[in-house]
Amino acid sequence: MEFQPHPNTQQVSVTCAVITVSDTRSPDTDKSGQLIKELLLADDHTVSLYQIIKDEPKEIQSQMTALGEDTRINAVIFNGGTGIAPRDTTYDALEKLLEKTLPGFGELFRLLSYQEIGSRAMASRAVAGVYQSKIIFSLPGSSNAVRLGMEKLILPELVHLVKQVNFLN
Repeated sequence: MEFQPHPNTQQVSVTCAVITVSDTRSPDTDKSGQLIKELLLADDHTVSLYQIIKDEPKEIQSQMTALGEDTRINAVIFNGGTGIAPRDTTYDALEKLLEKTLPGFGELFRLLSYQEIGSRAMASRAVAGVYQSKIIFSLPGSSNAVRLGMEKLILPELVHLVKQVNFLN
């Protein structure tokens, strides 16, 4: 059974930032960050910032704070660093800053991942929430996980969530 998100009576373009958290990727090798950008642009949204940062909690939090002050940005999509390896610190850094969390995002992401990859989905710490009137999403760094999260969860609800956070009709 396929569910449809809230209907949008008018197309709204959301201005997004895409942040890849990785110690090894470059713009040429960052397939997941490029995929997020492509999917956003194909859905008529805007990408005002794309950046790759190291998987360092202070760097992640500094980036998040700077993005929170940027009034042009409505949503931020992080990818990478959501696992449980010692260098995976994205979840820990972001979770401390989120003013509200959307537990359903992580729950649904893990459910959908489970349907694709089985029990390994439990190691994902995908998270979403609100920070400084912006919707924040954090996805794993694999391209398959990014495509799943973007197509099944983020893109269908992005406009609705941005409107909710900003009290828009």
